[in-house]
Amino acid sequence: MVLLALLLGGTALAGCGSDDDTGGDAADGGSGDSAAPADAGAFPLTIEHALGEATIEEAPERVVTWGPSNQDVLLALGVTPVAMPVFDYGGDDEGVLPWVREELGDADLPALLPNAAGEEIPYEAIAEEQPDVIIAVYSGITQEEYDTLSAIAPTVAYPDAPWSTPWQQQTTVIGEALGRSAEAEQLVADTEEYLATRTDEYPELAGTTFAYGAEDGAQLALYTSDDVRVRLLTDLGMTLAPYVDEHAEGDAVYYYVSPELAGDVESDVFVAWFNDQAAADAFTANPAYAQIPAVAAGAFAPVVGEDYVTASSAPSVLSIPWMLDDYLPQLAAAASAAGTGE
Repeated sequence: MVLLALLLGGTALAGCGSDDDTGGDAADGGSGDSAAPADAGAFPLTIEHALGEATIEEAPERVVTWGPSNQDVLLALGVTPVAMPVFDYGGDDEGVLPWVREELGDADLPALLPNAAGEEIPYEAIAEEQPDVIIAVYSGITQEEYDTLSAIAPTVAYPDAPWSTPWQQQTTVIGEALGRSAEAEQLVADTEEYLATRTDEYPELAGTTFAYGAEDGAQLALYTSDDVRVRLLTDLGMTLAPYVDEHAEGDAVYYYVSPELAGDVESDVFVAWFNDQAAADAFTANPAYAQIPAVAAGAFAPVVGEDYVTASSAPSVLSIPWMLDDYLPQLAAAASAAGTGE
């Protein structure tokens, strides 16, 4: 399943780099040291989450991350993980995401953990790093996987459901685990202020409805209000079209619509992600998807390219400013098309 593979392997969506940066400086590479000491008075602490609870006795010095964006938060808080996943999707030749590479600067890379979609978590490689804590706040780990990871080190999983932790909560939960709650809360506030300032430049986005989709094989997937890429668009002032949640099935963050019913997907703007431009062109050329009202009206905002897809599909305090310079104008152009009927 393509969508699940992307979630497991590093996610999907969003823009061609920006020089803006709201994150902190990364620590010296791979040491697990931090730019400033954690609050020793915060420990011991216990973090409850959907799969159990993690008790962290003292400020962690060796942190391993698992999932698409957890390492972003550590780096923005001035902590370099000792190990993080490799990203074949969206990463460079070494499997490092571009905003992570920028934040690391000249520092040595953390150990890169094999991250092949659908394969077992590399428990032995994680254990070899002798972590004090494992961070998997934005991930889809199962109870069995969590139990195995917890036998290696205290593991902080998602608070509510797989693949549904918004970037704000990712930041504050990870900040708590590191003994850096105040810094994490400030980072969220700074990023939200940055978003507000940037979206003020595009008033056409306010209240514009959208549906967010992807082509998975011969089916159209729609992402629900629980999905983080959808929540990012609402952070930008847009509104999820009522159709999406009204037709959702089950508790997954996406569901399928038969292509022949694509014309029923009513929204002002339609957003979808694609690995490359050829895939985006094939989508709009498909008569089934061309009948989506927003696509037919020219109010289509395709997110194209693996790094751009990853940045906006697993948004974080590092990836958001990296891609926003391209993402906002693209969305605004689609919103304008919706408003003018062009």
